[in-house]
Amino acid sequence: MAEKKVPAKRKIANKSDGRSMKSTKRKRGKKNKPNRGIGRWLLSFGFKLSLVLIAVLVISGIYLDRVIKNRFEGQLFELPTVVYGRVLTLSPGQNVSIGSIRKELDLLQYQKVKRPQRPGEYSSSSTRIELIRRAFEFNDGPEPDRHVMITFNKGDIQSIEKIATKQKLGFLRIEPKLLGMLDSNSEQQRLFLHREQFPEVMVDALLTTEDRDFYQHDGVSPIAIARALVVNIKAGRTVQGGSTLTQQLAKNLFLSRERTLWRKVREAYIALILDYRYSKDRILEAYLNEVYLGQTEGEAIHGFGLAARVYFARPLQELRVDQLAMLVAMVKGPSYYNPMRYPERVKTRRDLVLRVMMQEDLLTAYQYETAASRRLDVQKKAVIATRQPAYFQQIKRELAQNVGDKYQSTTGLRLFTTLDPLSQQQAERAVAKTIPQLEKRSGKGLETAIVIVDRKSGEIRAMIGGSRTGYDGFNRALNASRPIGSLVKPAVYMTALRQPDKYNLASTLEDKEITLTSEKGDIWKPRNFDRKFTGEVPLYYAFSRSMNVPTVNLGLQLGINNVIDTLDDLGVDRDEIPVVPSIVLGSFTLSPYQVTQMYQTIANSGRKAELTALRSVVDLDGNILYENWPKAKQVVPEQAAWLTMYGMKRVVSEGTARYLQSKYSWAGLAGKTGTSNDSRDSWYAGIDGREVMITWIGRDDNKPTKLTGSSGALRLYANYLALRKPEKLTLTWPKGVTVAHYDKDSATTLEFDCRGGVQLPVWDKEGKVKAECSKKSSTSWLSDLFG
Repeated sequence: MAEKKVPAKRKIANKSDGRSMKSTKRKRGKKNKPNRGIGRWLLSFGFKLSLVLIAVLVISGIYLDRVIKNRFEGQLFELPTVVYGRVLTLSPGQNVSIGSIRKELDLLQYQKVKRPQRPGEYSSSSTRIELIRRAFEFNDGPEPDRHVMITFNKGDIQSIEKIATKQKLGFLRIEPKLLGMLDSNSEQQRLFLHREQFPEVMVDALLTTEDRDFYQHDGVSPIAIARALVVNIKAGRTVQGGSTLTQQLAKNLFLSRERTLWRKVREAYIALILDYRYSKDRILEAYLNEVYLGQTEGEAIHGFGLAARVYFARPLQELRVDQLAMLVAMVKGPSYYNPMRYPERVKTRRDLVLRVMMQEDLLTAYQYETAASRRLDVQKKAVIATRQPAYFQQIKRELAQNVGDKYQSTTGLRLFTTLDPLSQQQAERAVAKTIPQLEKRSGKGLETAIVIVDRKSGEIRAMIGGSRTGYDGFNRALNASRPIGSLVKPAVYMTALRQPDKYNLASTLEDKEITLTSEKGDIWKPRNFDRKFTGEVPLYYAFSRSMNVPTVNLGLQLGINNVIDTLDDLGVDRDEIPVVPSIVLGSFTLSPYQVTQMYQTIANSGRKAELTALRSVVDLDGNILYENWPKAKQVVPEQAAWLTMYGMKRVVSEGTARYLQSKYSWAGLAGKTGTSNDSRDSWYAGIDGREVMITWIGRDDNKPTKLTGSSGALRLYANYLALRKPEKLTLTWPKGVTVAHYDKDSATTLEFDCRGGVQLPVWDKEGKVKAECSKKSSTSWLSDLFG
């Protein structure tokens, strides 16, 4: 039994020994095997992670590359619609004064110098202007700068000559004034410039101060990062960044401004892709147009091109080196280095940029001293251009009508308009002077509206929608429909003068009390302004004195519908006119814009030209999307319009607008005053050789102003003429109009008499005057009136 048990114990012992051996082996394995297993695992994990990261980088790179390509090869920026004024075209023989050209050049920020050396400079004598016209891309294509001499002789342009070749030019176009940007949904504003349009000295200054290795690195500069790190460690705070211009562009175009490591990684990656895919000049062009340089009226200023206009009111290419250095200085922090708020701070930074430029041999010591000694010379207010909100509303209206869906507000369209910057500027100044003067008599709260158009083409030269000319709001020029009063009378008299077999300027009109009763039983007793009656008066006399009762009698003789027909021909929608006798005294309402169309037709010898503010629309590639060429249509006989203008000339020479005669008798002006009931509306229509100007003054609450057309709106027009010298109004005698002689039949009426002492023009349609009397040429004041 004992012998049997012994093996069992050994067996157990052997099992125990086996377990011990296995355990020992395991323990030994745990000492050596784990190092080999963890290393393999880490190697495997690292390899797999590397593959994932590579895949992520590749996929991200492919995605980012596609995003970058779509952005760069499409429309890189949201570009605002840029609005320009009219293009001034000069030609030999043109009637234009040397003074008006000087004012035009000053308005365009040309610099007057002794001898022009650069584009944007001019010199002037009593008979000559020498200038270097700026290069400009007109609606039909670009033109280079031109150095020319313009010679004047007695108010006319005698010749235009290229300085270098002595070549005589048939015409010269002066680039239009930048009026501003049309409203868009974008908060960014910029003027896009191509790389070659940026001054090289400015580009060199930018690279020297912001990224001196730009043309050497691959989008990211390890050297710059290391240098910035050392500087920041020494300073104990962040005082210098290591981002390249390419990285800054990547951040501005594709990323947010959050300060995270992940954003910096993406920024660097995008910068590498940009540098690989595009040339350095292409990247630099994008940066120069993208860089943020401040705020103007709540909108961000991007790019050096727009910044030059905002801070210095001049094209970038014409800025002095100190001005360019100031813009470069602002890149570091446009808010901190705001020249309007912190001029001393900006000047210190600007001078630092100039000093670096000198150290890099971009400037000589003398150039540095000269530039650093200059003041900042920035505008008082950071604005792109003077605001013309009323005019811009008209542009938007015409865009909707004529361009429609082709108009995209962020595609960089250029609008060439008809606005004359001199007319707009002087009208605004006249309002600023006149309205406070009139309010002393009338009380506060006067409003005004002005529309000025070219007499022949109907192109709108200026528009003002309220007494605060630079503010958006209700546009009274377009939308205020007010009783026009006596402004309707030229249409009444024209209706008569269209019938030369029945009426002429000497026709006798009754000036006696009249009572009219409507179908409803309402009684109307029209009265003259002076409450007097003279019995009978000649037609021209009633016209020039704006007499009410003779006008009503004439209108009733003619027939109200015939008067409405004339108004419709002149451009007034007949649906706006009620068929009642009181319309002959202007009891119906029109806007100043509608009245202007009516008077343009009269002033242009009966040829109606649709009023327009938009000349052409050009896209970023130079394609013309819309173009308007002025055209006019004869809608009333030229002779009737001419005789009506004659009557309006007598309004100025001896009638209700004679206030102008003492100062401007030489100009032969025509005009018409208008006053509505209880002096609620004061109107004046003024015409010289260049323009038709309609002026309205009144109150939005329709309360009396205590102003007539003569004491209110006429004074505003007079103040405008004091600033914008009128052009002589010379009318060519139309076929069939001759001079007839009359003798006074009584104290107030005329009778035809071939030897009479009173001379009046007449439409001798059938030659009766010639047949009855010997020919006599127009003399004395008739010649003075019509040149």
